[in-house]
Amino acid sequence: MKQLIHKLFCRGKLSRDEIVYLLGRLDGETRQELYRLAHRKRSEKYGDKVYMRGLIEFSSFCKQDCLYCGLRAGNKAAERYRLKPAEILDCCREGYDLGYRTFVLQSGEDAWYTEEILVRLVRDIKAEFPDAAITLSIGERDERTYRSLFDAGADRFLLRHETASRNLYQSLHPTMSFDNRRKCLSVLQSIGYQIGAGFMVGLPGQTLEDLADDLLYLQDLHPDMIGIGPFIPHSRTPLGGAEAGTIDDTLAMVALARLMVPDALIPATTALGSLDASGREKALKVGANVVMPNLSPLAVRKKYALYNNKICTGDESAACRHCLELRINSAGFSVDMGRGDSLKSLRMKPLTAFHSTSTQ
Repeated sequence: MKQLIHKLFCRGKLSRDEIVYLLGRLDGETRQELYRLAHRKRSEKYGDKVYMRGLIEFSSFCKQDCLYCGLRAGNKAAERYRLKPAEILDCCREGYDLGYRTFVLQSGEDAWYTEEILVRLVRDIKAEFPDAAITLSIGERDERTYRSLFDAGADRFLLRHETASRNLYQSLHPTMSFDNRRKCLSVLQSIGYQIGAGFMVGLPGQTLEDLADDLLYLQDLHPDMIGIGPFIPHSRTPLGGAEAGTIDDTLAMVALARLMVPDALIPATTALGSLDASGREKALKVGANVVMPNLSPLAVRKKYALYNNKICTGDESAACRHCLELRINSAGFSVDMGRGDSLKSLRMKPLTAFHSTSTQ
């Protein structure tokens, strides 16, 4: 087992069968070796830096009906809200004053925000904060919209692939298409975005083979960012009675992702912190290097309920930033409030610089 982990550390690759074998036989000792080497790899690539992103959850409306998500269209009990563009800008102003230089704009798939509205919003944010990066997480749109937003100044796009298993994907996403999801990621990457993909761990029906395919897909895609979190059920969804994913299984996948895509940025997700009080710190110690404190107005935070018992819905933005910084420092890491671009994107700096100049 340790030989496989060391092979992965040195070469960055394992076969599908080797990954499945490893996942099925992880014991306490081999987990610790996996975690140690993932931490070492992240230190080699990024040092002790943890990048802070300011998260703005600007709409809880969603047209999709994913079986696990509290924002699903079929959840008629969900409290819905939309922030106006001026309110989103106010969140960015507050975040900028707190030191953030990346804003993550996240929502359900809400058609109220047309291409025109979103393009104007991105331009306004870039005009006021030209040194800040804009990350969008707004779901599936057509290629023209993706290009328009990039040309307006958007830098990054997060779109989790959710699962690399076609059958599992289709069973969980009755209103969506496995092929279109992958097509969107390919289009976003070809346009020039720094892209983020990722998946959940512990989904009902998920197998070790599925998890191996997730890692291999990420290695082939080579995204700038990888988001991995545990499945946590929401009581008002068809999977409300299902068992949640575990912290140990999720940490193992974070560590393996670090070894297989070593230059990626990997968040210590809020879902990990919701499942375990020290979940984010544990993730940082096994390869993660990003956190995303919430900048959304307090009045709406509880309404963005992807799953039950989400943490940090009642903290002021300044308090949330301060709390996380203390936790990061106590875990042995340092906070970096800069843009925090991926190593992959920095290697393509001339292209990035052209994009920045051409969109301001």
